[in-house]
Amino acid sequence: MSARMGPLLLTISLLQLLSLGTCFPNGAPSSACEDMVPRHAGVQPQPSPAPYTIQTSSRTFQPGQPLTVTIKGPDYRGVLLEARTGTSVNALGSWQSPPADTKFLQCSGNPQGAITHSNTNLKGNSTVYSWIPPSGVNNIYFMATVAQQRTVFWLNVRSDTLTQGAAAGGIGLAAGGEPAVWAKAGLLFLVPCLLSILLHSR
Repeated sequence: MSARMGPLLLTISLLQLLSLGTCFPNGAPSSACEDMVPRHAGVQPQPSPAPYTIQTSSRTFQPGQPLTVTIKGPDYRGVLLEARTGTSVNALGSWQSPPADTKFLQCSGNPQGAITHSNTNLKGNSTVYSWIPPSGVNNIYFMATVAQQRTVFWLNVRSDTLTQGAAAGGIGLAAGGEPAVWAKAGLLFLVPCLLSILLHSR
């Protein structure tokens, strides 16, 4: 090896190492699926409480019935969004067509298990994600990593827990719900019968 080649090879090696630790402007890598930590070299998550909340279109869900998810707060450039249950790190359900400037990320073997950014364009409160719940799960929550820029991001932005609701047309009563139609009809039928019995017993 000539004396000139040594510095050149060293420079190439350094550039390759740096490229492994750079940010990911075109979306989070699959290696971030479980811990949801961006692979930004030398950058730590913000220690302060996140200025973001995750809002959902419903507090309950039904398998196969889509619900919408929105990250509320300041505009952001990077995101990794998943649905989980309990202490599992598996990405549950499947996301529908990603909104502008985002894309699917395969997590837990699920091609549509997560959503991430596809570029560094700003996303905001008008960016709405649509998610399809799976079967066999009683409760879920959404977890996100949100980045305002490469060096400013928050981990563990978490939604409230959603529970599986009663199926449409079921006879059960949800907490605080209205009586089922059949129950109201039964009461309407029962009142005249009781009056008739009382009148004829005199």
